[in-house]
Amino acid sequence: MATIIFYGKPGCKGNARQRAILEAAGHEVDARSLLAEIWTGERLQSFLGDLPVTDWFNPSAPRVAKGEIRPETLDAEAALTLLAADPLLIRRPLLEADGQRMAGWNPERITAWVGLNPDIDPTVTCGHHAHLHHDHDHGHDHHSHDHDGSCRSR
Repeated sequence: MATIIFYGKPGCKGNARQRAILEAAGHEVDARSLLAEIWTGERLQSFLGDLPVTDWFNPSAPRVAKGEIRPETLDAEAALTLLAADPLLIRRPLLEADGQRMAGWNPERITAWVGLNPDIDPTVTCGHHAHLHHDHDHGHDHHSHDHDGSCRSR
């Protein structure tokens, strides 16, 4: 099993569920705050790989959701500058293990990379609901999660 560095948002129930799924698969998870790290464009690019620029962003980040930032209009350099300056914009989690990195919760890619427990549904769901979109109470703000587990305010 792998030791996985997991950069997520503290207090995000979706990220907590994702960490639990990795741990249930036997992985050691080193959870770190995405918001406490110092990010550079070069460092971020190593997680984002060949994903399209629009997939670098958490579509539910308030600045994206409100249309203040439109990822589809950005080139890679401008996008990396924005992401490094405001980590809330980054699609999460960012994962690192065995010298490889990836962005976002993609159960198929994670299974192929480090493996997940086949007896556990790797999607972030509402427990008894069969759909992937769900609401959580994160203090005073109400959040839900996209299919990749990214938190979003509503």
